[in-house]
Amino acid sequence: MKFVFFFYPAIPATLDEREKLRPIASRTDKFQQMLDEVVELSQMAEDLGFTAVTYPEHHLHTEGGEMGSLPLLTQHVLANTKTIKAGPIGYVLAGWDPLRLALEIAWLDQITKGRTIVGFARGYQARWLNQMAQHLHVGAAAMNTKESQPTNDAVNREAFQEVFDIIKLAWKDGGFRYKGKYYEYPYPYETGTPWPAHNWTRKYGSPGEVDDAGNIQLIDVVPKPYQKPHPPLFQAFSQSESTIRWAAKEGSIPTVLTSDPAILRRFAEVHVEEAALHGRALALGENFGVFRGVYMADTRQQARDLAMKGLMGTGWPGWAHDFGFTDAFRLPEDDINFPNQPLPVSEATMERFEKSHFCLVGNEKDVRKEMDLLVETANPEWFIWQSDQGYLPMDDMKRMLERFGREVMPHYR
Repeated sequence: MKFVFFFYPAIPATLDEREKLRPIASRTDKFQQMLDEVVELSQMAEDLGFTAVTYPEHHLHTEGGEMGSLPLLTQHVLANTKTIKAGPIGYVLAGWDPLRLALEIAWLDQITKGRTIVGFARGYQARWLNQMAQHLHVGAAAMNTKESQPTNDAVNREAFQEVFDIIKLAWKDGGFRYKGKYYEYPYPYETGTPWPAHNWTRKYGSPGEVDDAGNIQLIDVVPKPYQKPHPPLFQAFSQSESTIRWAAKEGSIPTVLTSDPAILRRFAEVHVEEAALHGRALALGENFGVFRGVYMADTRQQARDLAMKGLMGTGWPGWAHDFGFTDAFRLPEDDINFPNQPLPVSEATMERFEKSHFCLVGNEKDVRKEMDLLVETANPEWFIWQSDQGYLPMDDMKRMLERFGREVMPHYR
């Protein structure tokens, strides 16, 4: 099993401080404190044997809760560590120019000699994605399918697939041509791009890049990634069988948010089944990831108290409910009590996260029991720990990270 430490990243502050200093994310001193914490915890994770650190891409969070994952954050982490990999899970593709993102990732991978991972996401937060993807007329995808807008969701999926396809073409050896709904290469596609230095390119550039009239006809993106054919690819926080099948087809690693053992087992089996249909023979859990919370202390109650001081108790259950995440933590009795309905916010509790096996809570014995169940159920190759950096005091985070790294990880790594 490979272990990944997940940051949001978050400005370190209590709820009272966030209210008193609003908008706290605009304060340079607090932003620098967040960067220091990310680096220190990344260095600890490296020393403990984690494979990578990661974060989502979210922007415009004035509350200081999710501060983004631009390539510069990856570069900053890698510049302050020696061996651990870093990268987002994941870039929200509709908000990026595909060639620019392919270049950013390839440059990072070359500069760090292969220390990057790359995740991709469709994006569910209209707050920022609607602003950054407006020229594609693409909005955020709904997390809760019961409340989704089918047209908007379909457009988001369509744009995601097109950008994904272009990025993979850009990383292949040689040039490519592409004409889609949103992008075409070269541009204009029918005539090519005029290029005054065509004689130079014809002699020294990529074969077939220019035609006899001096127009660019093939796009050859350089540099290519250091890792061949590209860094490990992850799909952000899967909750549906369709996403699992898509990841298996594309060779991407799904990171599964759903934690019910029966559903998780089904997803792991579907992943193997779908990969085989596309010529890839995988063992159960190979190229498969899970996303979980971890809270460790001497006793289960002490660990629960920590969780309630952190993400589980500072409004995240309400946040999870507002975006439909609670469907990932449904229990059998929910289908009786709330048939075909989202869970009430009052039901998104720490007890639910623990009972649904999303949160691993307690001492070494307690956490290893949950890890053993996870291995028995799906045997995931990748375990991604949703950390409480910025929500819990740094000393608490460091103690939990140390305990997990020393007491738990050696048994599964």
